[in-house]
Amino acid sequence: MKDIFNQFLKEFGKNVKKERESKNLTLQDMDFHTGIDFSDFNKIEQGKTNITFRTLLKIAKGLKVHPKKLLDFDMDSDKN
Repeated sequence: MKDIFNQFLKEFGKNVKKERESKNLTLQDMDFHTGIDFSDFNKIEQGKTNITFRTLLKIAKGLKVHPKKLLDFDMDSDKN
């Protein structure tokens, strides 16, 4: 179960980073737009931090996307 959870966090983080980079935003920009410290935001993108729904909404709002877009990824059991 722990492996699946860690994989979920990593895949979510990849989606966040991909979306941020597609908008040419830096970690410091996300600090400004979300109120999440850039070092904490970096940990989210690396899949090292479990976030709350409130944080998910802050990130989505900062990126100007629907939260669903950030959660749209496949959980491939072979990726552990």
